[in-house]
Amino acid sequence: MARRALILVEGHRGNGPLYVQAAQRLGLHPITLSADPGRYEYLANETAEAIRVDTDQFDALTRECSRLGETYQIAGITGFSGDDELAYAMVAKLCQHFNLSGPEPASVERCCDKFAQRRFLAGAGVPIPAYHVAANAPEVKNAAAEIGLPVVLKPATGSGSVGVRLCRNFEELAEHTSYLLGGMHVWRASPSMLVEEFAEGRFYYADTMGNELFEIGVAEFGPPPHFVIREFTYPAPVNEDEYERISDISLSCLQALGLGWGPTNIEFRWTKRGPVVIEVNPRLGGSPASQLSQLAYGVDLITEHIKLVTGVETNLRRRRSHAAAARYLLPDRDGNLDWIDGGGRAAAVSGVAEVKFYVNPMTPIVRKGDYRDRIGHVVAVSPSLAQAEAILERAVDLIKWSISPFPTSGEHEESVGARF
Repeated sequence: MARRALILVEGHRGNGPLYVQAAQRLGLHPITLSADPGRYEYLANETAEAIRVDTDQFDALTRECSRLGETYQIAGITGFSGDDELAYAMVAKLCQHFNLSGPEPASVERCCDKFAQRRFLAGAGVPIPAYHVAANAPEVKNAAAEIGLPVVLKPATGSGSVGVRLCRNFEELAEHTSYLLGGMHVWRASPSMLVEEFAEGRFYYADTMGNELFEIGVAEFGPPPHFVIREFTYPAPVNEDEYERISDISLSCLQALGLGWGPTNIEFRWTKRGPVVIEVNPRLGGSPASQLSQLAYGVDLITEHIKLVTGVETNLRRRRSHAAAARYLLPDRDGNLDWIDGGGRAAAVSGVAEVKFYVNPMTPIVRKGDYRDRIGHVVAVSPSLAQAEAILERAVDLIKWSISPFPTSGEHEESVGARF
C-alpha cells in the first residue's frame, strides 16, 4: 500500500513545524510545496520534505499533486496564510479539484478580501466597524473624513497586521497612504485599501472548529500606532453573558460567510456597543496562540485539523481545565542585536511550557510594525489564570538583550532588558 502523504501548501514560521510534527505523529508523510522552501528554516530538517513549485499557479500545483499521487496516497491537502490568505484559498481549490475534504473555496476567498468579508457580515447584521474601500489618496482622505478620525488604514488583503496602522490625524493618514501606495508595501494585485472606524476596547478572539465555538481567548497589543500583539491569554476572563454574546456573533459570522468546515479564528473588540467583529480568518491563529488550547485543555487543534483534513474522526473533548498565557518579546528600538540571554533561566521557571528565540545574535533589527517585529516568545501554564500570568511575568523578567544603534553616528551601545 502506498504511503499516506499530507500536502502542505507553503509554510509558516510558527505553525509550520507544528503541522509537520503532528502529521508525523499521525503516521503521515508531510510534503511542503513552496515557491521558496528556503524561507522556512524548519524545512531544512532531513525529515521534512519540500518541493519548489509556483504556489500562485493552480495548474502548477495540480500537476505537482498529481505527480505525487503516483507515489503516495494523498490523504489530504492544507496550508498556511504566510503574509496573506491567498495560499489558503488555493488550498481550498485544490481540495475541491481532487475531491478531498476541505473548506469551500468561495467562502475562503470572500474572507481573503476584507472588503468583501465586511459586505457579507454587514448584510447579515453582524456588528462591524464603519468602513470604506479606497484605491487612492483622495479616496482615503474622503473616507476618513466621513468616518471620523481616528481610523485604521490597512490593505484589503493580507494578514499578520502587515501594512495596518492607526491614523490619529490627517498627517498620519497621508503618511501611511504614501507608504502603502509608494512602493514600500508589496501588493499581490491592484492596490485596494480599507479605511475603517477604530473600534476601541479589549481584544478577544474566538476559536471555532466546524460550526462550534471551541473557546475564547484575549490578547493585548504593543503601543500604537501599530497592531503588534504582545500577549495572549487562554481562556479569556469573561462572564457568562459576555461569552454568550461573543459565541452568538461567532456563529453568525460562520453562517454569513459560508464557513462551516475546519478551524476559524474570529477577532473582536469589546466596544461601548458590545462586541464588534474586526476580522474573520478561515484558519487557526498563529503560534504560540495555536498551542494554548493544548496547554489549557489538552486539545491539540492542529492535530484535530489534520484529522479533519484526512477524513479521520476528530475529538475536541477537554482533558483538563487550566489557563495558558504567551508573551512575545518585542524590541523597543532598531539596531544590531548584540546578544540575547536568559532563555535557559526562563525555561527553568516552574510552569513555563516554552521559551523560543526567533533571532540569533548579530541580527539587524528593523521594526516594521507587524508580526515580523517579534524576536521570541515565552509560554506559561497553570491551573489558574492569575498564576499563569505571574509565572509568565517572572520568566520574561529573566530574559535580557542588547541592541546597538546602527553605525551611523558612533553612538555607544545601549543595553536593554525585556521591556514591554
